[in-house]
Amino acid sequence: MDTGGREADTQDHADFYARLPVFEQFSRLTEPAIYTPLPDGWVLGLSDIVKSTSAIAAGRYKEVNTAAASLIAALANRLGDQDFPFVFGGDGASFAVPPQQADNAREVLASVAAWAQDAFGFTLRVALVPVSTIRAEGYDVRIARFAASHDVTYAMFSGGGLAYAERRMKEGAFAVPSAPPGTWPDLTGLSCRFDELRSEKGIILSLIVIPAPGGDQAAFTRLVGEILSLADNPEEARRPIPLNGPPLAGPFKGFEIEAKTVKQGSLAAKAQLAVKRLIAFLIFKVGQPIGGFDPVRYQDQLVENTDFRKFDDGLRMTLDCTAALADRLESMLAQAQENGIARYGLHRQHAALMTCFVPSPTRSDHVHFVDGAMGGYAMAARALKPVA
Repeated sequence: MDTGGREADTQDHADFYARLPVFEQFSRLTEPAIYTPLPDGWVLGLSDIVKSTSAIAAGRYKEVNTAAASLIAALANRLGDQDFPFVFGGDGASFAVPPQQADNAREVLASVAAWAQDAFGFTLRVALVPVSTIRAEGYDVRIARFAASHDVTYAMFSGGGLAYAERRMKEGAFAVPSAPPGTWPDLTGLSCRFDELRSEKGIILSLIVIPAPGGDQAAFTRLVGEILSLADNPEEARRPIPLNGPPLAGPFKGFEIEAKTVKQGSLAAKAQLAVKRLIAFLIFKVGQPIGGFDPVRYQDQLVENTDFRKFDDGLRMTLDCTAALADRLESMLAQAQENGIARYGLHRQHAALMTCFVPSPTRSDHVHFVDGAMGGYAMAARALKPVA
């Protein structure tokens, strides 16, 4: 695939991402040829919760996930119908936008940082990094679109540029100052109304696998293929979402977290939220369509639309699997690390969590982010094995 030609053709177009081809086989995302370089004029936005592991240790996993997903929800609401690439990382998020949206991106980053502090007491690092600067440092930002379903695509990244930007953000580079206290982003549609997803196989495994510096890329690709093949065995593994949809939480379980997405001090808005949650709970309980909303169809879409695996300079996956398979994967990865092929982090827990962004319940393009319920990706990243 001649990706260089596509870059030249789309250099000045804001619809670059929408025009990319969509791939339906997740296993193909290890193929370098399917990735297209982002135009130089684009920028990456990133967020990261400072001391997220301490918050997780204190049992604040849902708050951490909500604060991370808030960046994606706020930018989506700001941009309206314009599609953009993003990645949910459990305790942070990343996105890319064209130069025409750089000011909007900066304002969203600043407002989300202020909101996270006001709502949860979290210090949120936020940064805006030009793609041209990343390339000047010897890295690249290449992107592909994966179809999780007929209605939703997720962005996948390669080239090392996103990982480089994350490292520099944590060092304090490219920082966007937080907006003043009381600044409120538009978080309409951000919610978490489902109960924990208990493992049916025994273990919810949060897995991160990245190439070792200077390692054999072909060997890394084969390793990822082996992992995905094992994960596709229905006897030992499955996606963390039950086929009939996640269990519905009580109408007011988790209300306080969702209420913090409503503008501070607006009691009427919070009361309205409580009513909406109660009505939604009853509709799902009855299971019958009402107006333009069909709860059964919504549940089916939710299962297909869920983001439980991704590729951003490496494999990240949340898997419901047997303890035996988790042991086998860990042994395989330890050997790959010893051979200089990959670095990895694993975290085992007994449940997963879902954080949802639903711009409209009657549309089919709602997105759902899954993470381990006891630390997930954040704890797997902390356990990322260093190169020997």
